[in-house]
Amino acid sequence: MAINVSDLSPVEGSEKILTPDALVFLEELHHRFRATRDERLAARIERRNRIAAGESLDFLPETAEIREADWTVAPAPAALTDRRVEMTGPASPAKMAINALNSGAKVWLADLEDAQTPTWHNVVDAQVNLYGASRGNLSFSSGEGKEYALRNDAPLAVMVVRPRGWHLPEKHVTVDGEPAVGALVDFGLHFFANARALLENGAGPFYYLPKMESHLEARLWNDIFSFAEDYVGVPQGTIRATVLIETIPAAFEMDEILYELRDHASGLNAGRWDYLFSMIKVFRDAGKAFLLPDRADVAMTAPFMRAYTELLVKTCHRRGAFAMGGMAAFIPNRREPEITAKAFEKVTADKTREANDGFDGSWVAHPDMVATCREVFDSVLGEKPNQVDRQRDDVSVSASELLDVSTAGGSITEAGLRSNLYVAVAYTAVWLSGNGAVAIHNLMEDAATAEISRSQVWQQVRNGVVLEDTGATVTPELVERILSEETERLRGEVSEDLFTRYYAPASQLIADISLAEEYVDFLTLPAYELID
Repeated sequence: MAINVSDLSPVEGSEKILTPDALVFLEELHHRFRATRDERLAARIERRNRIAAGESLDFLPETAEIREADWTVAPAPAALTDRRVEMTGPASPAKMAINALNSGAKVWLADLEDAQTPTWHNVVDAQVNLYGASRGNLSFSSGEGKEYALRNDAPLAVMVVRPRGWHLPEKHVTVDGEPAVGALVDFGLHFFANARALLENGAGPFYYLPKMESHLEARLWNDIFSFAEDYVGVPQGTIRATVLIETIPAAFEMDEILYELRDHASGLNAGRWDYLFSMIKVFRDAGKAFLLPDRADVAMTAPFMRAYTELLVKTCHRRGAFAMGGMAAFIPNRREPEITAKAFEKVTADKTREANDGFDGSWVAHPDMVATCREVFDSVLGEKPNQVDRQRDDVSVSASELLDVSTAGGSITEAGLRSNLYVAVAYTAVWLSGNGAVAIHNLMEDAATAEISRSQVWQQVRNGVVLEDTGATVTPELVERILSEETERLRGEVSEDLFTRYYAPASQLIADISLAEEYVDFLTLPAYELID
């Protein structure tokens, strides 16, 4: 066998997941599809190089026929016709999975990507938890004697699993001597273990697909789905996938992405931080025209963000697909009722905008926000499960509108720079400790937050930005000083042991990539080298 796993028993229950037959399936996935994955990643670099040389982004002339033709994706299975509230969160530890399934949301985005640190323990533990959840027998006992179990007094959330993006490796599995592809490991282990059980229950298998940049990457996923369905003997079209439109290149290929996945497509999702992170990454050589204001000042109501979300709704509904809104990261603070009241107010406003724009549902990050999101969508949908029938023929979006970052408004300040450095270090430190979903300042953050934060710092240094509140110019020296101050602030908030083990290396990593001459494409790649 050309596949090797460094540890077959990292958690209790591993034997249900890392079976000999499952490993053969993973090996076959890599032999058939890794080369194409490598080609697609190389194509990303080639396009980035063309943009660095002066090319811009536009709708593809070679696929105009797809955009202009009348076609729809496959009809939704019954379990996915109502997605008005989706709870997001990692699948490990088990108590978080159980809380999400019990939350009252229609869907649980079981996150194996941005909300999960990919230690081998977490990777396999998440799969064990999904195995139990797929069979309705997931439970957990805490060290304090608290028992967690799946509810039987109301429906559980439908699981939609998000594997890692194409760029991430899995170093604990090698195929032909090379690290495995994280996305193939996540999808392969989950699908092989659970496809039949989920199909029998009418509950999947369903997936969210992250970080894609082109319809050819979607075609690769479609080929993988078709092969996997034949391999395990389930009908073609069993799998349904929702694609996150969280990169600026993908925003120009929404029709094409749905078309490539049309027999397996469920819908598209409008991200936020990853989309802005992508804007900086793709146009990092374009100068001040693509400077973004303080992260907190970038609202979904900014014209360039409105163009993106309205085009997404129009595209989805024209094609019979679901348009899913973005994350409401606000979380309640039960010790501070004023903060909680403001959080609910912001979530209500955010979800009201989405529901009125035609979205079919949206994301929340905390179980306490489920009812708020549901009430907003109930008021718009009424008895209907969705509003796919609402065509947005009034929407017309040009390439220039998608790229007009100047419409963001806001300002760039030292306060914003400090916040970015604090959040980037705080999140990365907790990620290094093994937790990918982190509450910071009453917001539930994942890797996307750290990515946009450190990217803004890099962008401001590169462009010699003058801060509006202090008049100082953003230089490497200023960033080093503020980073040192924010790191010391964090030192005062955690134990010395935690600081030494996680916060100090996190601060060094943020310094290295924020001040590097060459932009680092993904924070999680160098961070991955620092975990077991």
